[in-house]
Amino acid sequence: MSSIEVAAYYFPNFHRDARNDAWHGPGWTEWELVRAARPRYPGHCQPIEPAWGCFDEADPAWAAREIDLAADHGITAFFYDYYWYEDGPFLEAQLEHGFLQAPNRRRLKFALMWANHDWLDIHPAKHVNRPQTLARGALSPEAFRRFTDHAIARYFGQPNHLLIDGCPYFTIYELGTFIAGMGGIEGAVAAIDDFRARVRAAGFPGLHLNVSVWSVCVLPSERAMGSRAQLDALRRLGVASAGTYAWAHCIDWSRQAFPRGSYAAAAEDNYAAWERYRASLPVPYQPNVSMGWDPSPRTVQSDGYGPCGYPFTSILDGNSPRAFAAALRCARDFVAGQAHPLVTLNAWNEWTEGSYLLPDIGHGTAYLEQVRAVFGAG
Repeated sequence: MSSIEVAAYYFPNFHRDARNDAWHGPGWTEWELVRAARPRYPGHCQPIEPAWGCFDEADPAWAAREIDLAADHGITAFFYDYYWYEDGPFLEAQLEHGFLQAPNRRRLKFALMWANHDWLDIHPAKHVNRPQTLARGALSPEAFRRFTDHAIARYFGQPNHLLIDGCPYFTIYELGTFIAGMGGIEGAVAAIDDFRARVRAAGFPGLHLNVSVWSVCVLPSERAMGSRAQLDALRRLGVASAGTYAWAHCIDWSRQAFPRGSYAAAAEDNYAAWERYRASLPVPYQPNVSMGWDPSPRTVQSDGYGPCGYPFTSILDGNSPRAFAAALRCARDFVAGQAHPLVTLNAWNEWTEGSYLLPDIGHGTAYLEQVRAVFGAG
């Protein structure tokens, strides 16, 4: 078995949640968009048919199946897209009622990727593409403290939470949005210092703070940070490592044809970004490998599909299991020699962004088999 941590991002919008009930109607989940998707050009593979059907991910029996499948194919951890807004959590039931209640949960580690972006009304998005903001990602200092108190008390002490040198691993997705919510960099430093102190008071040696970095904004609400401000923030916040959620954040979209783009060109852009980050960042960079990219299910299917920004983007073609395996090998080689080598995968179940490792009718477990071939099995 490889000593590399192989963490798949988990997007938990495939179970019922009270906010979704209010926004989209009782019982709505993102499975509705998976079923409704249609081809956007000749040869476009939509709709996707999940091999397991549209299951309730918050059911511990289903979560146990996911855990076994992931662990058997070389994945060592799930990094949960974790949402906490000013008034509390969103989409937490898969972790709370599914994963943490599964009898085999210790086969996988887990950690939180605080997805602190605005939640937009893009499920689905109209072609005019001026989505309403349903929840704001920027937290006040008081809400951030409530959130992190909850994370410390509920998650960090779990026996299978990912620790690096004994420190709980925790990711901030939008660094600029976090800093803005804290009123600027001084407030952000104070908030993280306080967070770190409370982690130590809970018995840990410290906090492994990871942040997402990128050169390209994807969601319309994402905040870009200049390289100088970003480097200053990494140093002042005591960040331990950096990574990127998806290849989409490092693609030169001007090189992509529309609507049928190139997975191979996206891979080249990301490999180049890895090297830039390794050379420029003051902390280790943990590379991401994306299985694919196709956010077209998040668009109104009866509308046209023109290039007007996410989710109306180019769709990456050529993401075969063989091409995915080549990218996995590049990531494995990139982290060789790092003190705590870690590779992230996008994603376990981003069905409506076309990046998923769960089996579908067409490919079965072919992509997971590449993970096992490159990294070994647990």
